[in-house]
Amino acid sequence: MRIGLHTSIAGSLERSALTAAKLGANAFQIFSSSPRQWKASALSEAAIRLFHRARERHDLAPLAIHDNYLINLASADEVVRVKSIEAFRGELVRAIAIGAEYLVAHPGNYKGHSREEGILHFLQGVASAAGGLKFGKLMLLVENTVGAGAQLGSRFEELHVIREYAAKLTDLPVGFCLDTCHLLAAGYDISSAEGLGRTVAEIDSILGLDHVRVMHANDSKSPLGSHVDRHAHIGQGYIGLEGFRRILTHPRFRSKAFILETPVEKDGDDQKNLDTLKSLCRKSRTTTAKSN
Repeated sequence: MRIGLHTSIAGSLERSALTAAKLGANAFQIFSSSPRQWKASALSEAAIRLFHRARERHDLAPLAIHDNYLINLASADEVVRVKSIEAFRGELVRAIAIGAEYLVAHPGNYKGHSREEGILHFLQGVASAAGGLKFGKLMLLVENTVGAGAQLGSRFEELHVIREYAAKLTDLPVGFCLDTCHLLAAGYDISSAEGLGRTVAEIDSILGLDHVRVMHANDSKSPLGSHVDRHAHIGQGYIGLEGFRRILTHPRFRSKAFILETPVEKDGDDQKNLDTLKSLCRKSRTTTAKSN
């Protein structure tokens, strides 16, 4: 399995890959620039070459880039949409240059407009930002949300519509990133065996499991259907260790990359969460082997 975490590019782009490898990951996610500033810093060709070598040396794949937190392509504010389109194009350009497999993006917040208008603005924004680019292996992954307020993307039906119509507006391939905390908080009971079975069936029938490429592995500090986005350490939230064991070892999820976005409250938290995911996978394989 591909199991990884989000690492920082502070210091150098290469360091993000080396950190992932040092912690024992074989996949990872980064921000390609500051996630809280409109203006992005440039990446040199030399830095990108070193990054490529580190990835190859340590077999780190896939690489997902998470887009800037300020970007809101669904916004009812035209000024925000214009700035978001410009920033999102920058994300695409950097992702292509870096050689990322995936660019992860939230569909945005449509407050002040209808849900349908929000979806239309998001799609138009993606198409505008992507115009004239050659994407290579890059795929846009639209991430599910908890559905707080006017957030788009908490229901599979909305994500399906986004992918369906994106294909008519742009050549940029579109798939999905599903966040476990967001799923639970949005009302999908992935913490129980029965609930996980229902959720996987819904994902397959509405989104198509082949279109889900990355899972963000996060426990939830908030209960089922709370619509509150608060990530917790693996096994310390409402999904729990057994819930994650079932998720990680579900036959339909074994081909997905699991990438942690858990809190870092003290040194060693990233290592602990990564080790927990690996341990849950190993225990399941051992149990299966003994039963056979």
